Amino acid sequence: MAVSRVASGQTAERPERLVSLDVFRGMTVAGMLLVNNPGTWSAIYPPLEHAAWNGWTPTDLIFPFFLFIVGITTELSLRARRARGDDERAILRQILRRGALIFLFGFLLSGFPFFTWPPALPEASFLDRVVDRIEHWRVLGVLQRIGLAYLFGALLTWRTTLRQQFVILAVLLFGYWALMTLVPVPDTGVAGRFVLDKPDQLLSAWLDRTILGTNHLWVGGKTWDPEGLLSTVPAIGTMMLGTFAGRWIADQERTLTDRLAGLFAVGALTMMLGLVWHWVFPINKSIWTSSYVVFTAGMGAVSLATCMWIIDVMQVRRWTFPFVVYGTNPMLAFLGSGLMARITSSIWTWESGTGSRISAQGFVFNTLYASWLPLREASFAYALSFVALWFLILWGAWKRGFVLKV
Repeated sequence: MAVSRVASGQTAERPERLVSLDVFRGMTVAGMLLVNNPGTWSAIYPPLEHAAWNGWTPTDLIFPFFLFIVGITTELSLRARRARGDDERAILRQILRRGALIFLFGFLLSGFPFFTWPPALPEASFLDRVVDRIEHWRVLGVLQRIGLAYLFGALLTWRTTLRQQFVILAVLLFGYWALMTLVPVPDTGVAGRFVLDKPDQLLSAWLDRTILGTNHLWVGGKTWDPEGLLSTVPAIGTMMLGTFAGRWIADQERTLTDRLAGLFAVGALTMMLGLVWHWVFPINKSIWTSSYVVFTAGMGAVSLATCMWIIDVMQVRRWTFPFVVYGTNPMLAFLGSGLMARITSSIWTWESGTGSRISAQGFVFNTLYASWLPLREASFAYALSFVALWFLILWGAWKRGFVLKV
């Protein structure tokens, strides 16, 4: 991990023409904080919820958009390092180090606050709570998937040709499709294509239970994990598609207009291919289906191209500042907001006056929002306030040139 200091008002020394990439990344990170921090999970606007299973909502675009951006920035970073004459072994060490650190941060965040407070054992000792946490510590998660997708995606594109990368991508996506639909699941002997609507009966779920154990899976799934081992394979494909976009964006031999036209055209075509694939392998974020990879990468390309056209071609930039601030410091935003949310919802509690304890998050929500707004509007207002608070925190870091890098 490193702390970088850049001059106030600069975007980590990125060329000015790519300020749109910071804006796009910032919009993605702000969107992630918005959907992850409602006032109450029982009252959420439908677009801010994940699809129940197959299909997609705007919320289902956030995670793949971020992985797509990771691919773009990885390609641009490797090009810049090679242009400076950096040794290939130094580049490899950076890839390994960065991937490991991202995974480690996600793993530690999953375990924070490193103890639980079992409702059935309110007087449990601190040691008992620590042991309970270790026995139920989720191994995988969002940052862990980002770390693994970055690590393997960067290694697969590090010294390979574009043609080899296309072949690798095809193997990842078609191979995952075949595994998930054709291979009989050991527990049942039924091929996955017959149980695609039953998450706990899929090959990916069986593999997670076998290798990780049910105690270390996502608590909401219990028998399967949306960031599981097998479904990380196509997520690597999302990152690789981002590297293709980064290669195209960095092509100085073409005009910016030509590059935008290419992003729009290929993005639209890829979206269409994803929708066609959906007929036989449904778009599904929870198991990161191959159709989901292709569709969301197309959406990402079109969305980024739109940002580039508005910001870099039309020079309409007054609205971009909050997203530049978010996009400059995504790791600080993700880790800091995650820690804050866990502290205010699980550690910082007090007696409510009715004999039970209430979290700081619950107290703020009930007092400042739910006391005068309808429940769904109150929940949304709390989420917006959380995003605004983190903008102020990141703005303070931005003014001081503080950027958390790994």
